[in-house]
Amino acid sequence: MIAAHDRWSPPVRDPEDDTPRLECGVFGIHDVEAAAALTALGLHALQHRGQEACGIAAFDGQRFHTERHMGHVGDAFGGGDLEKRLPGNSAIGHTRYSTAGGSFIRNVQPMFADLEAGGVALAHNGNLTNFLTLREQLVAEGAIFQSTSDSEVILHLIARSRKAKFVDRFIDALTQIEGGYALVALTNKKLIGVRDPLGIRPLVLGDLDGKAVLASETCALDMVGARFVRDIEHGEMVVIDQDGIQSLRPFPARQARPCIFEYVYFARPDSVVNGKSVYEVRKRMGRRLAMETPAEVDVVVPVPDSGVPAALGFAQEAGVPFEMGIIRNHYVGRTFIQPTQGQREMGVRMKLSPNRAVLAGKRVMLIDDSIVRGTNSVRVVRMVREAGAAEVHLRSASPPIQWPDYYGIDMPDREKLLAANHSVEEIARILNVDSMGYLSVDGLYWAMEAGARDPAVPQFTDHYFTGDYPTRLLDREIAQGRNEAVDRQLSFLVDA
Repeated sequence: MIAAHDRWSPPVRDPEDDTPRLECGVFGIHDVEAAAALTALGLHALQHRGQEACGIAAFDGQRFHTERHMGHVGDAFGGGDLEKRLPGNSAIGHTRYSTAGGSFIRNVQPMFADLEAGGVALAHNGNLTNFLTLREQLVAEGAIFQSTSDSEVILHLIARSRKAKFVDRFIDALTQIEGGYALVALTNKKLIGVRDPLGIRPLVLGDLDGKAVLASETCALDMVGARFVRDIEHGEMVVIDQDGIQSLRPFPARQARPCIFEYVYFARPDSVVNGKSVYEVRKRMGRRLAMETPAEVDVVVPVPDSGVPAALGFAQEAGVPFEMGIIRNHYVGRTFIQPTQGQREMGVRMKLSPNRAVLAGKRVMLIDDSIVRGTNSVRVVRMVREAGAAEVHLRSASPPIQWPDYYGIDMPDREKLLAANHSVEEIARILNVDSMGYLSVDGLYWAMEAGARDPAVPQFTDHYFTGDYPTRLLDREIAQGRNEAVDRQLSFLVDA
């Protein structure tokens, strides 16, 4: 029984919204009662990784049951009848923000396919850099696609494999895909988790009363009361069934290069990613930022919420008071595109409000986690000045973002990235701040306690700062050779 619900129509993203978006979060649990309810809880904890759509697939011993919804987890799976709607002792779930494919219900995961060996549901975090190439090959061979999501390519590759066992067919498919990904899959007997050969996207293993749990972040384990066991290692596949947990290594050995932007922005501060507390890393970023870019100020103010840990570290290192000079309203929904500049400004003020008692007459140091295009920063700086700040200084707790991402982060093309096209002095004038500063790449590695960056084999995926991409970008290479847009239209079908 497969149901797809489209009760909610997603707003078009405000083109001036400067917030980076990650594609999604995944969760899976095996052999527990009320698996779907626990999966919904796990997805609640991963809501920050994707707020556009969500879905759950469960297996009850005989049938698969799936629901996919546009909108938030609480709206989709908050009812008390979830165990009746999605019965079963094993389930996987997904929260989504689209980077590959559009905002349509047919692109929402988990995706499901009926194969000769039985059904399989798949949820995917990340982006395949050879997705279009594989899709074109499959379509030329007669494959019929129901979505424009790169995740469906993986199901087609599994279905076309001639291997006898499902795990071998899965491995056969994995050897053909490139990019950054964390996958969870559910069959009638197994829960499977896979992390890409470089470990770009995160995946962790937990234990709930002896039963295995997979999740994008440890905060989801905490939500369901599971104990963190370990990170799934780069290039590792874990196969979970009634016989326990089997670890496989289907890829040639390579050095791990996890995404460093998980620590800068995406992961929840209470998560532990690759053995490091995200909160502590962000505080060290702030400390190093204060060492590298000092200024005479009266107060340190975070741009909420993601700038808070770095601002704490900056204030402690600089010996300057930390204050909540900007208050965020957590009860405002998504901001729709507004037709006029004045209405757009009103939308910002609904989300962020100046605390005049903190800002008036003060030399203010604003700390943000990162700056992409600068549109949000312009609005925030204007708000702080209108609240009476004597001076406004701005610091980014990450290095300048100068290159787009192709592994699951929705970052604009290079010509739209502020730091790729302007000097620090020019950026200060554009943003109307008294001084501007960024954390250095070396400072970021210092905050990670990773030693100096190895330019030959960097310890992290950091191309958005350095231009050093960890894999080839096949789709882009082919598109550039054809003089085509990489994100060319895949389908003429538009969902109503």
